[in-house]
Amino acid sequence: MTHISVTVDGTVYEDEVEPRLLLVHYLRERLGLTGTPIGCDTSNCGTCTVELDGASVKSCTVLAVQADGGEVTTIQGLARDGEWSELQRAFHERHALQCGYCTPGMIMAARDLLRENPHPDSDEVRKALEGNLCRCTGYQNIVRAVLAVAEGETASGERTGFAQEVTA
Repeated sequence: MTHISVTVDGTVYEDEVEPRLLLVHYLRERLGLTGTPIGCDTSNCGTCTVELDGASVKSCTVLAVQADGGEVTTIQGLARDGEWSELQRAFHERHALQCGYCTPGMIMAARDLLRENPHPDSDEVRKALEGNLCRCTGYQNIVRAVLAVAEGETASGERTGFAQEVTA
């Protein structure tokens, strides 16, 4: 067993883990954060994407011990005071999901894109999300949702503050 200390969604966890325990299993089984789905276990689908120290990673390719001393943000950590983040809201408003299985990973990867490139075009969004598979939507509404946040508006036309949200 190996001792780890990791901050997940703003809460510090001290734990003893098997050195071979994957981060996705630690999040789901030890911490009960089931918003991060397990997809393929081979890093092909991206459903398990989370942020580790501010960068998106596929949590099925990271050992929990590799997150020791780090900060992890999951899809569940994006909402504040019961309010969805701008990306979560945009995915909902733009119908950027059907079954919803890929949605957490898509949103986390989109956050990473928008942090690096706050004004992507549709080709850049598609390129950034190519490691995240959706078997339902055809990606059109996913791309529209990401572009809506980049352009700073919701479906109702309300201006958003994504840049402040991501850097906060």
